[in-house]
Amino acid sequence: MNQKIGYARVSTDDQNLHLQRDALAAAGCEIIYEDKASGKNAARPELDNCLKALRPGDTLVVWRLDRLGRSLADLVNVVTHLVDERRIGFLSLQEQIETNSASGKLVFHVFAALAEFERNLISERTKAGLEAARARGRLGGRKPKLQKKDIREIRALLKDGSIPVSDVARRYGVSRTTIYNHVGVVSVQNSRGD
Repeated sequence: MNQKIGYARVSTDDQNLHLQRDALAAAGCEIIYEDKASGKNAARPELDNCLKALRPGDTLVVWRLDRLGRSLADLVNVVTHLVDERRIGFLSLQEQIETNSASGKLVFHVFAALAEFERNLISERTKAGLEAARARGRLGGRKPKLQKKDIREIRALLKDGSIPVSDVARRYGVSRTTIYNHVGVVSVQNSRGD
């Protein structure tokens, strides 16, 4: 039996679900799942339950697109999985996108193309930024804790074995492991005597 199943979400305690619930009921939803959680919060237990309850031929109905996905890419992934892999319809009431019709599928695929375009743009900008930084001599990652001058000084301090590695590490504000990584084990006494 094909049924319409609704999903509603509010992101703060100040918002309420009445508007979404009423719209979903008016659209013919027999079951409505509701979450009260931030879009950034990964836990949306009722969405998970809703997605598990959907069967081929059913239609997932949301009041607005942003109720379902945290981002355009997330939304496209969820809906594409439902429509293409699980044979479940999708309907967004406010945007009037319905994947059960040819025009609705077209609109959704335009959204999907825009999401892919956005991902590619971000990737290209990131690569260009990294290349520009490298061209200016900036390497990726954080600044090293110890400079070459510091490493030379540390080697000199540890050379005779009278100062424990832990004291040198404390003086330079780094861990013993950092000292060992940059200088190596200086003597048997220093590697065991700390």
